[in-house]
Amino acid sequence: MSETPLPGPGDAGQPDFDEMTRDIAEVPAVEVIVTVAVNLMSAAAVKLGLTEEGDKYKDLDEARKLVAALAGLLDASATEISSFHAAPLRDGLKSLQLAFREASVVPDEPGQGPGEKYTGPVYG
Repeated sequence: MSETPLPGPGDAGQPDFDEMTRDIAEVPAVEVIVTVAVNLMSAAAVKLGLTEEGDKYKDLDEARKLVAALAGLLDASATEISSFHAAPLRDGLKSLQLAFREASVVPDEPGQGPGEKYTGPVYG
């Protein structure tokens, strides 16, 4: 009875971690930061009910966490990414913060909303 060999790296259905490591090594840090920020923005928009599905996935507790994480990332990386990249991300963050404020039954005090400890108070 012969044993069937286990699939190795590069075989169909199996990730090639060496290849993935080489790929990520070629990606500039700014691109990684921007990609993570866009993913956080997208997830926050879903949790705020801003997508076509509307309230189906709305969860303000989850949205708060995502918006706060996005604000922290942008605050920490502000000096590392150019204004070209940072400006639209900050605009998106502010839009999400305002959407959160509007969606809240009991809005947070100015400066207490998600991510406002990094951005300062957000007003409509």
